[in-house]
Amino acid sequence: MTTSTAKWRFTKGLHDLGNGLHAYLVPDGSWGWSNAGLISDGGESLLVDTLFDLPMTSEMLASMRDAVPAAKRIGALVNTHGNGDHTFGNQLLEGSRIIASNGCVEDMKHRPPEQYAGWQKDWPGMGMAGKFWQEVIGSRFDFSGIRLTLPTETFDHRMDLKVGDKEVQLIEVGPAHTRGDVLVYVPQDRTVFTGDIMFVGAHPAIWTGPVSNWIAACDLMLGWDVETIVPGHGPITDKDGVREFRDYLIYLLAESRRCLEAGMSFEQAVDAISMDRWANWGEDERLCVNVYACYREISGGALPAPNVMDMLALMGKRHFARKPHACGHDHCDGNHS
Repeated sequence: MTTSTAKWRFTKGLHDLGNGLHAYLVPDGSWGWSNAGLISDGGESLLVDTLFDLPMTSEMLASMRDAVPAAKRIGALVNTHGNGDHTFGNQLLEGSRIIASNGCVEDMKHRPPEQYAGWQKDWPGMGMAGKFWQEVIGSRFDFSGIRLTLPTETFDHRMDLKVGDKEVQLIEVGPAHTRGDVLVYVPQDRTVFTGDIMFVGAHPAIWTGPVSNWIAACDLMLGWDVETIVPGHGPITDKDGVREFRDYLIYLLAESRRCLEAGMSFEQAVDAISMDRWANWGEDERLCVNVYACYREISGGALPAPNVMDMLALMGKRHFARKPHACGHDHCDGNHS
């Protein structure tokens, strides 16, 4: 963490950013442990993202209502993208405006909560993909009782809102991490809630790409007068964190191009690319899906969209091979460093 963001401790719960802005952080930031945000002014409030299950989202909303009078009735919710760890708590905000990009809605429909509930039951028969999914996601969260609750308002490219007198800009920068990634920018408070356009201290998961769009999103943030950056996963950061993340993406794309031109398969490239600079980042198994995204972009889309089960199996193989004791037992809670 850089010096200027060291004041923000990466502890679970609500963090007051000042001027009516709050971040809700969920360590350790790895698979499924995502962050959210709250913007309030003049008795109005807007929530940025929900969490992966109903108990977690309920706990978060209770802490916001206790601390922020305007959160007693949250008027609007923005989903930054369609992944379940940012949307599965939406039903607890029914009756509020729920706003997202059209790409976000497509992703929400593509992988609804019922699918996760099914995997939670069926994972023992899903091979390596199931074993890995259960360890890093299925064993951590409760997908029962979740109803797909879609946004009530959608947009493409950009939407401007007011929360009290505060201007809030919703800027679509996807497809990148997913089909419809959105940045939530509060210019007067020099703050941006990034969703999963920013991971701090961990490898991202480039499910969709192109990586070039993601690099452009980093450039966009670096061009803003921004001081506080709340990522989708990990501790609060600043522009130094964005620069480090941008360097990662540029390096990975360049190294993937070198490997592809040398005739390597993407699986070979995953092993060949040195990630020493980011050796302390978590979830390095995501290199499998990330290098595939780079190969797909470099080849002009000649490769199909990634098959999630194939990718989970590849990531699981890498994950378990790197663990000191590849237990894989039912009692394993998945919280391995």
